[in-house]
Amino acid sequence: MNTILLQPADVLFFRDGRPMGGALAGHGAAWPLPNVINAAFHAALHRSGFSKEAHPHRRGASGVYAADAERDRKFGSLVTAGPFPVKEGEVWLFSRPQDLQDATLQPGLVPTDSFDSITSSLPDPLEYAVANPLPPSKESGAKAWISQEAFETYLGTAGSPVSPDQVAKHVYDDSDTFDREHTIGIGIDPKTGCQDGERFYSAHYLRLRERWQLGVYAMADDKEFKSPEHGNDLVKALLNGGHHQIIVGGQQRICSAKTVEGAPLVMPRGKTDGFNERNEKVLVKWILLSPAIWPAINAEVERDINAHPGGWLPNWINPYNGDVLLKSGDVGRRESESRDVWRQRVRRQGNISAKLVSAIVSKPIVVTGWSLPDEGGAGDAEKSGGAQSTHLAVPAGSVYYFEANSRVEAAKLAAALNWHGSDSQRTTIKNRRSTLLGEKGFGLGVCGTRRFHGKV
Repeated sequence: MNTILLQPADVLFFRDGRPMGGALAGHGAAWPLPNVINAAFHAALHRSGFSKEAHPHRRGASGVYAADAERDRKFGSLVTAGPFPVKEGEVWLFSRPQDLQDATLQPGLVPTDSFDSITSSLPDPLEYAVANPLPPSKESGAKAWISQEAFETYLGTAGSPVSPDQVAKHVYDDSDTFDREHTIGIGIDPKTGCQDGERFYSAHYLRLRERWQLGVYAMADDKEFKSPEHGNDLVKALLNGGHHQIIVGGQQRICSAKTVEGAPLVMPRGKTDGFNERNEKVLVKWILLSPAIWPAINAEVERDINAHPGGWLPNWINPYNGDVLLKSGDVGRRESESRDVWRQRVRRQGNISAKLVSAIVSKPIVVTGWSLPDEGGAGDAEKSGGAQSTHLAVPAGSVYYFEANSRVEAAKLAAALNWHGSDSQRTTIKNRRSTLLGEKGFGLGVCGTRRFHGKV
């Protein structure tokens, strides 16, 4: 994937789904979600003039297409990850794991088995509550972001761990990376482009601090696009090795996009082995680097689909007993293999022998959007435009704790949950464990090991 640094020319506006008008300020100064950046690159590709050279797709959802559906969708091969805060093009930051409660890189929240899980208020299928072994305090020294080096020190995968006296140089708050600005705006008549004389609004804008950029990974491997210089990658052709301007977020805000040539994927490396053991169980934890969306699923008997509550609980976890439903072995789609044959082959493979036993999940993030009217849309909703479906995403930094039945099964679990799989070279994003919007960068995570709080 291409490593891209986005440098805003001015403030940016990333509005969520809350109302904006009168005394209600637009909440547009939050850190942008992955789908916003994906949409920016998708729109840039449409404006680039590559439409005639790109592979066309049919309209439809969930693999269901009308027999006479026209192939008029473009750039379906676009995949992105990020954005992440980047300082001076070198220091990449990631959301702080929720089990870190102070200024050190030692977990302050750990599972405890010193209570009766049957009579507790823990939701199914969790078995262990999470306790804090630190002394009581009204203040937390934990900050919002930590560097890649600090993250790998926390996971135990760093080649050169960050020393305790250097941790302060590797942790940052939101205020260290960006600022929020408040502005009063006026309503604009879309027909005349002038003030409509009726509406006023207040809004918050995000301004990156000096020397900071948005770090993004993007690629669009199109099978019909063939460039002697850029191969099949539409994103590489779009940027063409130099600077390119991309509209990011609302209100037509401009960012310059610069490709970092030959750069590896700068994301924390997760553990693939060396996990702690207790009572013949191997202890694994999984930390989200980006938000994840797990929707509620209704049962469909004819398709052998069971109901699932979704929300904070991954759809690949059995909601009754916590068993991991991910398959072990080769689950990738082989060349020239049809989707039906691929899905049937994967279903026949056995599940990984592990279960979810505890979790730390903070408040959900609202993921929504707005569609412009599309006269050629497949349904009334597409033709008229309007608000898109609203989803509640589990935020980055959330922690999930697992118990595997053996070291072999723990290695399989890590290979299925780490964004880089079992590849220590970290050259490719192999796993996106979000049920929805994985191609837009949701559901990236890394594995580490854990311990128990002990008797309290």
